[in-house]
Amino acid sequence: MLWLGLAVVLVVLIITNLAFGAVSIGPGDAVRALLGNGDRMAVTIVREIRLPRIALAMLVGCALGASGAALQGTLRNALAEPYLLGVSGGAAVGAVIAFTLGVIDAAVVPLAAFAGSIGAVMLVLGLAKAAGGARDPRVLLMAGVIIGAFANALILILLADQPPDRVRGALWWMAGSLTDASWPRVAWLAVYDALGIGLLLTRGRLLDVLALGDESATALGADVGRTTRQVFLISALLAAASVAAAGLIGFVGLVIPNIVRAFGVTRHRALIASAAFGGAALLLLADLIARTVRSPLELPLGAITALIGVPVFLARLRRVR
Repeated sequence: MLWLGLAVVLVVLIITNLAFGAVSIGPGDAVRALLGNGDRMAVTIVREIRLPRIALAMLVGCALGASGAALQGTLRNALAEPYLLGVSGGAAVGAVIAFTLGVIDAAVVPLAAFAGSIGAVMLVLGLAKAAGGARDPRVLLMAGVIIGAFANALILILLADQPPDRVRGALWWMAGSLTDASWPRVAWLAVYDALGIGLLLTRGRLLDVLALGDESATALGADVGRTTRQVFLISALLAAASVAAAGLIGFVGLVIPNIVRAFGVTRHRALIASAAFGGAALLLLADLIARTVRSPLELPLGAITALIGVPVFLARLRRVR
């Protein structure tokens, strides 16, 4: 039932996103335009502007949803996700460094973001370990908030000597945006998604073992430290690719895995796959809201996901307490 529901929701959201925006077309006309029929302007809007944006939103949502599910399983912490753990902030630092050096290639920028995210992961885990709470949700969250704030400070310093128009563009990008969606960017993100999510799915059974606890997992022959490092690296790659493509978008990796678990999904292979599709649906919904609530003005995508995610975060934090 969950998969059928996700499929129906995705189809509805795709058609809705094709139909509505600064220029409303209508669902029926949007489908005809997608097939290359009907008004020429409608065909151009649907196939050249909205379709790549929809594809990019789905890929970003897949990356964030899957990485959030994997991090929560590895840490056995329902509050873990790339944004709150500072991983996305570190990726943003790497991407901004690449931008300030004049690197804009859609294939290379994610690698710079990946380097930044790895640095953030190491700092967060190092801070949590130094505080004696490497597995404590509260300690990890505090460490993530500190590293995220540090990353924002670094970004502002890097942008201090940049032209005003570049600073405005960078700040808008940091708030999350799909306005620069293009088929080359979609293609490269699809490569990173396929690699990262595929690797996470192959480690689904190991994550099931880790869920039993470190001692039990070790007794069953699992290398807890190695698996944890691998999952962190793969999740960092997915978060970095999404940041490079659409900027800082938080709380997707927090909200979706918890919703999927509410439907009774506990095996991590199914959980990661379901969270990927659920993340795609959430990003489509958030982008629709961002484009239509104050049309023709477009709201920051990260602000919309935060408005959705913060109540869920607070509810989960209360349960952790």
